[in-house]
Amino acid sequence: MVTHLQRDLTKLRQNILSMGGLVEAAVRDATEALVRREAELARRVINSDQNIDQMELQIDEECLKVLALHQPVAGDLRFITAIMKINNDLERIADLAKNIAQRALDLFALPALDEPLQFERMTETCRGMLRDALDALVERDSSAARLVVPRDDIVDEINRAHFELLERRMKRDPSAVEASLLCLSASRNLERIADLATNIAEDVVFMVDAIDIRHWPLSRPHQYDAI
Repeated sequence: MVTHLQRDLTKLRQNILSMGGLVEAAVRDATEALVRREAELARRVINSDQNIDQMELQIDEECLKVLALHQPVAGDLRFITAIMKINNDLERIADLAKNIAQRALDLFALPALDEPLQFERMTETCRGMLRDALDALVERDSSAARLVVPRDDIVDEINRAHFELLERRMKRDPSAVEASLLCLSASRNLERIADLATNIAEDVVFMVDAIDIRHWPLSRPHQYDAI
């Protein structure tokens, strides 16, 4: 029984990492399409979404099967519940990447805005958070996962700055409203990707340390050191 359980857990781990790789690629291509104005990358993201949806269903089914067959406890149970949550978050990230790709395609048909938007920094931060959260999952490294969490503040601040810039632009230049709204939508989707990467990092901490840090004050990261 133990041997079968470990085999099934290994399979789960491999599948969630495969899904993570697909989602990372979707985010990379969507953000590159947005920043570099590359339509082919945007279309690639849109076309890949169905495969990620199918993988989510497969992983959920495998998790439920392991729970029913083996009734795992302690660390194994935490691992499975974390995988189920991470699986859902990855699928939502893929949906957000698809949204960004669609916004990018719409923006290509419009004149580029000359506002000092920070999409390059924002996309690099989001992609780094997702990459590091998934690496922490692979290595079962809660310390690395905790380092992802405060970086969400960077993305939040950029999103707020985008809103203020584009709000002013729309007020003084009605012809820029459509492009500004598309940029605001892309910025909001990136902000949500950062939130979900944070969720994944927090799930890794729970899986490894059996501690829920979701509602701890993020402005006081030194508290983590006491755990």
